[in-house]
Amino acid sequence: MKATTVLNELIEINNDRFEGFQKVTADIKDENIDLKEIFQEYSSQSHKFSQELTALVAAGGNDVETGNSIAGTIHRAWIDVKALFGGDDRESILNEAERGEDAIKAAYKLAIESGDLSGDALATVSSQADSIKTAHDIIKGLRDAAKI
Repeated sequence: MKATTVLNELIEINNDRFEGFQKVTADIKDENIDLKEIFQEYSSQSHKFSQELTALVAAGGNDVETGNSIAGTIHRAWIDVKALFGGDDRESILNEAERGEDAIKAAYKLAIESGDLSGDALATVSSQADSIKTAHDIIKGLRDAAKI
């Protein structure tokens, strides 16, 4: 995989994550209003990450593509999660959010381990991966608390 392909895949899954959190935020009922703020933050985070990655691809003189990705199964995982965000009980919402976070966390791990990134691209992706891991852990904690 080349760096541009890796970055484009991360752009795609960040766009999916953005849309997934937008969808669930619109559907959240009043009893889970606290989740709305968290999900809006993560939606904005993915929008920002997508913009940063797009700038890296463009700086390399490459086209930003959102077509087929080599890591398609990971990319599709967030798409599947978006379709599943239908439950309105707290645990269901958080279960699906965590599944999506697992997918994007795995995509970042794959990107870093590919060996195709260096310099600014690797630094940016590594920093974003740390933020994604933190978001995942927060959602997982909320999900675990909802089970009690």
